[in-house]
Amino acid sequence: MSNLLKQRLALLDTDAHRPLLAQGLRGIERETLRVHADGKLALTPHATALGSALTNPQITTDYSESLLEFITPAEPDIAIALEELDNIHRFAYTVLGDEMLWHQSMPCILPEEKDIPIAWYGKSHIGMIKHVYRRGLALRYGKSMQCIAGIHYNYSLSENLWKVLQQAENTSGGAMHVQSENYIALIRNFHRYSWLLMYLFGASPALSTAFLRGRPHQLDTLSEDTLYLPYATSLRMSDLGYQNNAQAGLVPPYNTLLEYMRSLSLAVRQPYPEYEKLGMQRDGEWVQINTSVLQIENEFYATIRPKRVIRIGERPVEALCARGVQYIEVRCMDVNPFDPLGISLETSRFLDAFLLFCALDDSPLTNQAEGDENSENFALTVKQGRRHGLMLSRHGTAVSLQDWGNELLDKIAPVAALLDAQRGDDSHGKTMATQREKLLNPALTPSAKVMDAIKAADGSYTKFALQQSQLLANAFRAHPPSAEQQAYYTKMAEQSLAEQARMESTQTGSFDQFIADYRSRTSSEICCESFANATGTQSVSV
Repeated sequence: MSNLLKQRLALLDTDAHRPLLAQGLRGIERETLRVHADGKLALTPHATALGSALTNPQITTDYSESLLEFITPAEPDIAIALEELDNIHRFAYTVLGDEMLWHQSMPCILPEEKDIPIAWYGKSHIGMIKHVYRRGLALRYGKSMQCIAGIHYNYSLSENLWKVLQQAENTSGGAMHVQSENYIALIRNFHRYSWLLMYLFGASPALSTAFLRGRPHQLDTLSEDTLYLPYATSLRMSDLGYQNNAQAGLVPPYNTLLEYMRSLSLAVRQPYPEYEKLGMQRDGEWVQINTSVLQIENEFYATIRPKRVIRIGERPVEALCARGVQYIEVRCMDVNPFDPLGISLETSRFLDAFLLFCALDDSPLTNQAEGDENSENFALTVKQGRRHGLMLSRHGTAVSLQDWGNELLDKIAPVAALLDAQRGDDSHGKTMATQREKLLNPALTPSAKVMDAIKAADGSYTKFALQQSQLLANAFRAHPPSAEQQAYYTKMAEQSLAEQARMESTQTGSFDQFIADYRSRTSSEICCESFANATGTQSVSV
């Protein structure tokens, strides 16, 4: 254990400061395709009874009209957020009729690309720019890749906790700057150790053969309709997933928030020849927001992001620039097909301990060589994580996944113990024991269990996925929401529809002007300069 981690744990493990650990917030965003009883993609519009996909804060769509996204409020205890996620699922099933939720990260058998419906958000300028952005994603990456689903885990620590650390360590700078840079330090450590999450929780070792649409690949054939890798943990997070050569090296390893914003600011303004060939309009219709490497900052593929709640029409980097980092979003978690919500409380408790460890432990500045090493460790784990004797690289020295994993669990253990001391239970300690068992025995990992289940279903990914989705759909339907919960979500849906209608009826100006204004606010020298002035850091020319 590093000296810094020891000192911070000792500081927080006091009656005065331990309560701060309960003041951070947790939230979950769960993506899931709507499918028919036969497992085929539902091409129906987003149900009006679920509200407006534009303005409903808890039930929306992601890329496709068929790809639902459930969003919990941010809560001080992840158990509360999971309970709310369960309520959302049960409400959704009162609306879905004969449709059900596909309970996997990798998609069902999809229709032809042209038939996958892009999400629609109405005719307001805000709604249209969301739709145009998704048109651009279709052109750049193909629609099928956008149908991959995941779990996003939102995590923050109390602002007062950061202030306690700043005071104890006599760190210079304003509170916003110190908090932001501490989150960036957390992200550096996350990149070093996130391969462990892929081993422990990856749950997508196989996929439908049809998903690749005949493209070349290096997967093995399990059956006529299923491709896999024998030791894979998460093909979703492999190079099969949502990645593109245009983004290669886009955001190099970063040590400050300013460096991160600088990289994204460049990317949304840097022309990309292949996208320029596509153009921004066809037959008078917008098909992408711009022809740059990124249309908007959120197009950047990342396993974790520094985030700030944005205001209507605000760009993500504008929000970070103006108000600093508020929380981080972990984006690499697969949907676990054996967990009714796609993620369990036990998994969430481990994530809390893991992320707090990343936040409190020493986090040396990084560089490109370490970034490449981190990426390679991650890539090896998602494709070969369960292979006996798999070796990773730590500072250029080979180390086995199991040995390094056990060392990390030893370091995380006192963090978990502190969280249990704050809660007055042993929930974090219990999940630590569970994860250690998985590290010692790969057969206990979700990816291994998924492979066992697929083999039991005649080697068919689709057959297993359909059976599991039907099983969970029946369970949700058997336990509908209470009358009070039904009324709560119904009212939220109705209010969101009214809000969308208000936005559409009161907007002014043309969409062409709106999109031009949006592009003109691309974060650039002005944003970075203002952030530097606000935080007392040195500006970086972009």
